[in-house]
Amino acid sequence: MNANKLWSKNSATTSSLKRIEEFTVGKDPDFDLLLAPFDILGTKAHIKMLNSIGFLSPEDLTALLEELDVLLAQTKAGTFSIGEGIEDVHSQIEFHLTEKLGGAGKKIHTGRSRNDQVLLAIKLYLKSEVEAMADLAKRLFERLLTLAKLHENKLMPGYTHFQIGMPSSIGLWLSAFAESLSEDLEILLVAHSVVSKNPLGSGAGYGSSFPLDRDFTTKALGLSKMNINSIYAQMTRGKSEKTVAFAMSSLAATIGKLANDICLFTNQNFGFIKFPSELTTGSSIMPHKKNPDVFELIRAKCSRIQSTPGELTLLTHNLMTGYNRDYQLTKEVLFPAIVDLKDSLDLFAFMLEHLEVSEGILNDEKYEYLFTVEKINELMLSGQSFRDAYREVGNSIEEGRYHYRKDVLEHTHKGSIGNLCLEEIRFEFNGIYQKFYNETP
Repeated sequence: MNANKLWSKNSATTSSLKRIEEFTVGKDPDFDLLLAPFDILGTKAHIKMLNSIGFLSPEDLTALLEELDVLLAQTKAGTFSIGEGIEDVHSQIEFHLTEKLGGAGKKIHTGRSRNDQVLLAIKLYLKSEVEAMADLAKRLFERLLTLAKLHENKLMPGYTHFQIGMPSSIGLWLSAFAESLSEDLEILLVAHSVVSKNPLGSGAGYGSSFPLDRDFTTKALGLSKMNINSIYAQMTRGKSEKTVAFAMSSLAATIGKLANDICLFTNQNFGFIKFPSELTTGSSIMPHKKNPDVFELIRAKCSRIQSTPGELTLLTHNLMTGYNRDYQLTKEVLFPAIVDLKDSLDLFAFMLEHLEVSEGILNDEKYEYLFTVEKINELMLSGQSFRDAYREVGNSIEEGRYHYRKDVLEHTHKGSIGNLCLEEIRFEFNGIYQKFYNETP
């Protein structure tokens, strides 16, 4: 077993060593398969650079690239695996190349440490996942704006302190979350920038005496920037994960809050919206129940995702400069959270395709006081001061003579129920989204 390790020098193994190996490897093999295609891409860039500086022959380069393409195809087909007794995905790739190509396979680690190799694979993986999150956020954003436009004139109550407050609308409510996604995307874009820098060439954190061409690998990887200082490049391990986690927590806060609203608004005491029976779950003893389990689970997953930056902070904040094995556990914290967030974004957009909005929500008499501010504004528009109008409406409520028609005055300012500015919100979102792909809005 020990012979199948990049750092091994002999084939000796003992039961004690096996126990240590099982503990130190931990759950890494479960997550390494996710990194496989990105480790292959990093290796391809590295060996092209080695060829450019004369440390790898054209023949070896061609053979290695062909075999790496075979492995890459296996990762896409789901047939790539880590062999018995092989420590991790990085070892698997090198051992495969050595087995197939002999000496050429042994050259791929020239001028490279497993530290910068793993760090690059993680960064490329996170970059890909952040882009996937951006795509899913865009899909949800467009669905929210479509629904906001469709239901822009359907009034609903707005609340403060869990009390009936002022008139709102389905359009205002849903487009609020669309705009929130826009700012979440802006934070995600920062994370994208952080993980889109090339650390390859930093070695174990102190560079290399090989004349590595780091500009070459940066360009070969399709990246525009690198982490320049070799020590800092290694310092981004943990920091990159935490930056992505902060962006994820912002997205999770938005959709978790919307999920909670939906759980409330589908409740019979509210009854503003509903979903088809097949998208809800029933009760084992109460046949009338239509439980919003999907949104309850999204809410719960999003709450857990928001704890991820804190967990990563506690895991990494007190470590000495340089690589520490503690960083291995960041995968266990972050990678499952990525899956949960992507699933939540995807399922949210699907569920909203089936949203049904009730008619005449404000016809219920309990919403009569929802229009007190409308009455005050009407009195002010007729010439009264705010304080006098406020007192008059307040006294009419206390004396039981308050009455006001159940409609609203014309709302014209930007961002009000009468002027949602949906296209402006869309323009802002798209301008941020396109920066992920270096385009202009």
